[in-house]
Amino acid sequence: MQKSKLRFLWVLLGLMLPTAWCMADASISIDGHHPIQIKETNVQSAPKGFTIQATIDGHTLTVVFTENLGQVAVEVSTASGSSVHYSLTPTPNGFQVYITNNGDYIITFTLPNGDEYYGEFTVTD
Repeated sequence: MQKSKLRFLWVLLGLMLPTAWCMADASISIDGHHPIQIKETNVQSAPKGFTIQATIDGHTLTVVFTENLGQVAVEVSTASGSSVHYSLTPTPNGFQVYITNNGDYIITFTLPNGDEYYGEFTVTD
């Protein structure tokens, strides 16, 4: 009886651990949308990064603000620093931007109080 419980435990761990690792990976696709991890860069007040949700699906970048953060400046630039998109966006709402070229990009969010957040992503076909 004890051997069967031990075997069951190993089988259970063998099935659960790969699932847990995959769920922890931020590059996991959810219906084709790859989540972009939002990080803090210059934050003086209570962190609000969790209220910014960004995903990339092919060449389409989608951003949703889940709280009213005021007028947020959003800039998308290449990894080398060339600006691709800049806008002032009222929140809470969302928007989409079509990124024309493949490559590595950085999206930066500047809140009205000066707090800054960013996310890194890659556009592929």
